[in-house]
This record gives sequence, C-alpha cells and structure tokens, in this order.
Amino acid sequence: MKMPDANADPVCFIPLTPAVFHILLAVAECDRHGYGVMRAVEEYSGGKLKLGPGILYGSLKQLLASGWIEEVAGPGGERRRYYRLSEFGKRVAAAEAQRLSNLLMVARANQLLPGVEGAP
Repeated sequence: MKMPDANADPVCFIPLTPAVFHILLAVAECDRHGYGVMRAVEEYSGGKLKLGPGILYGSLKQLLASGWIEEVAGPGGERRRYYRLSEFGKRVAAAEAQRLSNLLMVARANQLLPGVEGAP
C-alpha cells in the first residue's frame, strides 16, 4: 500500500485482504484502539477471524502509512493510540463493499445462496 493521490481511483486497491477489510470496517464504525479493533473484527466475523498482534499492528502501520486510516486522540487524554477511517479509506472500503455485493448478487443468481424474499 502506498500513499494515495487524492484523485486516485480506489478500485485500483481492491480486492483487499480479509484482515484489512475487517480493520477498515471496525474503524469506520467508530474510533478504536488496537484491542478494540481486534475485538470488533472477531465479533463481525462471528469468531471466524481472529487477528493476532502481528497481523493487526502490522496492518495498522501499513494503513496509517497509506493514508487509509488516521491516528486520533483517545477519549479523556487516554494514552492508547486510536484510529479512524480517512476519507480516502472510506472510498476504498466502499469500493470493496461494492465488489463483494456484486459477487453476492452473482452467487444468488447462480443459486449458490438463498435470495432475499421479495427481491427479483
């Protein structure tokens, strides 16, 4: 991941790894510290994805360097590092979410997943 140009097309950065996409989802919801990100990812994945410290903090470092997330002050001057999704990070996460949504539509059309009631 490299620092994006403000006009860069976020589609150029997808597909994302599951760990990176889950981290982006976790910090999109609210500002979180590393352990909070780890817990949110485990919750979102139904316990199927557990990020160890190496993957988590290595990914956070890369995401910071790329400009996809930002470090923000913790509540009440807390010393932990908190992270927030940047504007460009939102665009990348949205592009990945759209890509996955399109795949789900194809899977449903091919009867690999049940359709949503009332949907064509």
